[in-house]
Amino acid sequence: MNVPRKLDAARVRALLEREQRHFADLHPASRAAFEAGQRHYLYGAPSHWMRRWAGGFPLVVREAHGTRVRCADGFEYVDFCLGDSGGMCGHGDPAIAAAVGAQLARGATLMLPTDDAAWVGAELARRFGLPYWGFTTSASDANRAAIRIARMITGRERVLVFNGCYHGSVEEAHVALGEHGEVVLRNGIHANAVDHARVSRVIEFNDIPALEAALAGRDIACVLAEPVMTNYGMIAPQPGFLAALRELTRRSGTLWIVDETHTLSSGPGGYTALHGLEPDFFVVGKAVGGGVPVGLYGASQDVAERLWAQVPKVNPAVVRQSAHLGFGGTLAGSALQVAAVRAVLSQVLTAEAFARMIALAEQLAARAREVIAAHGLPWHVAQTGARVETLTAPEPPRNATDVKNGRDGALEALAHVWLMNRGVLITPFHSMMLMCPASSADDVDRYIAVLDEFCAELLAPAASAGRA
Repeated sequence: MNVPRKLDAARVRALLEREQRHFADLHPASRAAFEAGQRHYLYGAPSHWMRRWAGGFPLVVREAHGTRVRCADGFEYVDFCLGDSGGMCGHGDPAIAAAVGAQLARGATLMLPTDDAAWVGAELARRFGLPYWGFTTSASDANRAAIRIARMITGRERVLVFNGCYHGSVEEAHVALGEHGEVVLRNGIHANAVDHARVSRVIEFNDIPALEAALAGRDIACVLAEPVMTNYGMIAPQPGFLAALRELTRRSGTLWIVDETHTLSSGPGGYTALHGLEPDFFVVGKAVGGGVPVGLYGASQDVAERLWAQVPKVNPAVVRQSAHLGFGGTLAGSALQVAAVRAVLSQVLTAEAFARMIALAEQLAARAREVIAAHGLPWHVAQTGARVETLTAPEPPRNATDVKNGRDGALEALAHVWLMNRGVLITPFHSMMLMCPASSADDVDRYIAVLDEFCAELLAPAASAGRA
């Protein structure tokens, strides 16, 4: 067994600078497009997130099919980023394209249901176990809807989240745990005139005593949580933690929102169905629309009945109702969304597809561990369902503080740009990889080969340039 080897920080920085120069040399068309974008976009591209790729500017994509992406400079990539989960169905899936194209021709948004709606509602209940559902245009909106309903029916204000969480553009989740246990804003986010210390509580994931103490005051409307944290390094629940979360929320009258926008990759019914969780709300987005903007929130029977007690299902006076409830929107539940979700659930993200995706993820994780061990590097590879992440620390993290203490920003950036220079894309915000129904053993082979080269280069006595 190899003794773990310590990396030279100066060498990592030198390699990063070299690889970023190489990236710029390889991609003049993408670089020029990003420079031109500065004239019309606040941060050079349609989304400010697009500037966060480690090469210094984003690739301009000309086409994408399955797991293959081709950029404006003519290079092809194996895509494990998959739109940070939004492309979990694979790029340009024929079944989704056909269903969306056909519905677009028949009418995209009508403020009326279509025949597909009944099938989709029944399938959501079957897969995820909650009986009642609503559509939004994003998982952020779905989380906000669930929070609003939780406050409405509990009469409480506060939302509890876990340090290091991400739940989209949800104000209550834009928080982190300060050095003295206080609520602070994360990542330089503006307070937006919200008193976060009043509306939010934040504790570490996997900390049962802290959870029990936070819920003891019975002022928490809901806990918003991923069952496996995936946005700050992959953090798995410790044995018994989710069971304690469920028991403690029930005891304190607090509702539990499970956000499975990422952990849907665990299987056809997400992590919830796989592990028999019993949340009060279930939220999913991104992948479930196959590229069409969709968010979904499911509610338990108890939640639904408590909501109907305040806002009845049917207006007995048979007059125009004005009760939008503070969430939704004219595009929520559109014919196009419903058609896309039906195609995804019936033809793309099937049980058979998940079995293949998860098997490939298991292979990639196992082989990555072998490569890392062979080079004597003190890294940990996490895998949940079809999702894999390499963390630059030897042990699996229990919480966000563990991830922070083990994180090496320069090394992570180097890994990202190194992979891009050799035809592999992973999620730019961390080191996460995802399988889709089009993923193949060849994709895994490509990643493993590039990972092996990367580890060898990190430990080599001298640097060399060039694209593999």
